[in-house]
Amino acid sequence: MSLRRLPRRALLGRSALIPVAVLGAATLPGCSSLSTTAVTDVPVRTPLPIPPLAPSTTERGVRRIALTAQEGSIQLPGMPGPTRTWGFSGPFLGPTLRLRRGEDVEIAVTNRLPEPTSVHWHGMHLPAAMDGGPHQSIAPGATWTPRWQVDQEAATLWYHPHPHGGTERHVHRGLAGLVLLEDDRSEEAVLPREYGADDVPLIIQDRSLDADGQLVLRDDGAEPGMLGDTIMVNGMIGAYLEVRSALLRLRILNGATARTLTLGLADGRALTMIASDGGLLDEPIELTSLRLAPGERAEVLLALDPGETVRLRGLRTDLGAVAVPATTGAHDECDILELRAAPRLEPAPEPVWQARQRRLPDPAEAVRSRGFVLEGRTINGRRMDMSRIDEVVHLGTTEIWEVTNGEAVPHSFHVHDVQMRLLDIDGAAPPPELAGPKDTFYLEPRRRYRLVLRFERYADPHMPYMHHCHMLLHEDGGMMGQFVVIEPGQEHLVAAPGPGAHRS
Repeated sequence: MSLRRLPRRALLGRSALIPVAVLGAATLPGCSSLSTTAVTDVPVRTPLPIPPLAPSTTERGVRRIALTAQEGSIQLPGMPGPTRTWGFSGPFLGPTLRLRRGEDVEIAVTNRLPEPTSVHWHGMHLPAAMDGGPHQSIAPGATWTPRWQVDQEAATLWYHPHPHGGTERHVHRGLAGLVLLEDDRSEEAVLPREYGADDVPLIIQDRSLDADGQLVLRDDGAEPGMLGDTIMVNGMIGAYLEVRSALLRLRILNGATARTLTLGLADGRALTMIASDGGLLDEPIELTSLRLAPGERAEVLLALDPGETVRLRGLRTDLGAVAVPATTGAHDECDILELRAAPRLEPAPEPVWQARQRRLPDPAEAVRSRGFVLEGRTINGRRMDMSRIDEVVHLGTTEIWEVTNGEAVPHSFHVHDVQMRLLDIDGAAPPPELAGPKDTFYLEPRRRYRLVLRFERYADPHMPYMHHCHMLLHEDGGMMGQFVVIEPGQEHLVAAPGPGAHRS
């Protein structure tokens, strides 16, 4: 199998590159309901916190991890007092889970919150009963213990609550964390891998704080949901990272509830993208801008010179494909994170990794095509109903899903359990950064996306997976559906489990 080598010029060159186009970025006059909240810069004065790796034990071949959803508080710079928050096994966000392909894992999730919640393993291939969607609700004081075998390629995934109608509020309060999957390919790759040093997680979110430093979640009807005026990275505002390696790997998650981020470097140099939602790409891609909708992830490499300071920035106030009208006075750019290189940097070898071990789903093998139109808080004109199964698919088959954003506001589309391949956008080939394995896609207004999906290993006629918009106000408002994966001949067994079902 061939090796993919990243040219040194891609890492060290400073010549201008052609920016990746942000398609459909046009001001829509008359869209007064669109949120125009701009992000403001804050003083850079706090070291970037790194989420700890979750401790685990191994008993009889099973890796065991414990998480607790709990209330807490954090002290943010410039705030008069502590900010009340929620977190997993800590006051805000959660520890990073590091798992390996082939191992059996069991995660005990205890709910110490005053209301029910759930934990969805976003991007994970696993049985529907272990998926952590709205049917796997965890009551206050209860513990849910899903168990499954990790069976997918190395990737950066994440976990977050998924209670029906309450996901936006739970994520906004701080419930989220990363999952790093490893396999033979990732462990053999020559890439930065020292967690928190040269392999750094970045959970990027926007928030608004009131005069007392408390989180504010407005419900004013603005689209595509509430946009905060302050950027947080790993739960901190105004953060910087001390860098001691000549090559840095950033694992970026857009953990916002509504805001689409367009990221780039202040000096215009390239970021080198090496992975998307579902894992390493076959070839590196040089980008001067990288767009991530809520829930999307990307891994990028960045070469630094000794002693330099580099700023990762949001390149504009982004409402998805809708640009902020000039009359709002919103800022076009804001700082996300400052990277400070040490006077002497540890040398880094040339990055090398193998091509993918498995090919992406093949559209020639598709046995069926389905259509999905997202519009008016509905999918195909229907709002989410916990007691209704919307789609039934057969195990071991490949399908094409045609997903259309039918209105003038942005959406995103996430499908549980599978990594998808984007075939085309309105018939045109996707840009390279969208051609790898993905579980979440940004949907520009009035455009059609053709996705190919393959359903493997897990069948359950009684417990559904979800497909939905990942702009969480839309999801909570009903822009979500349910599908089951069944063995042929199980059609007569299909039945929704009903609200609050819990089977593990």
